Amino acid sequence: MGETLIRMRIGIDISQIVYDGTGVGRYMKGMVRTLVRLDKANDYILFGSSLRQRHKFHSFYKELSEKNKRVKLVALPFPPIILEIIWNRLHILPIEWFTGAIDVFWSSDWTQPPLVHAKGITTIHDMTPFLDPDSSDSKIVAVHKRRIKRAQEECSAFLCDSLATMRDVRTLLRIDSKKLFVVYPGLT
Repeated sequence: MGETLIRMRIGIDISQIVYDGTGVGRYMKGMVRTLVRLDKANDYILFGSSLRQRHKFHSFYKELSEKNKRVKLVALPFPPIILEIIWNRLHILPIEWFTGAIDVFWSSDWTQPPLVHAKGITTIHDMTPFLDPDSSDSKIVAVHKRRIKRAQEECSAFLCDSLATMRDVRTLLRIDSKKLFVVYPGLT
């Protein structure tokens, strides 16, 4: 008998794509484009929140859904600070309230929502706010510390942009090496 494939519902926070000129925005766009192009077995729920730039989510969704009909979009009209307060500080309102039932949720650079049943994955781009806090605005350092604390509570896998970042994460955050994976940003 043949194998039975299990179709998963994968949620991905694409909020950072509104910042086109940043490395994190380009990283998320490229990773999601490639994942959706290569994976025809799973369903994807793209989650984005921006007060003024939701049109960028819709544009990206349109591009992806033309190639893969199993892509859906949930775009909320909240500025990033609202979700930072709700998710990183208060840690209320699970992502599934917005996306519906999902098996996996991949968070991005700014917030870490609570998860009900989903397995959590997050990307850590670098550890500068921890290694050299004086080089960043104190508010940004505080946000990253809150997010990482929540990610450590919620996530079972951490994607690191480089081997150096993975070493820093392991050393500074004491995250088990079995949960750390290097996924280099690539050209798509």
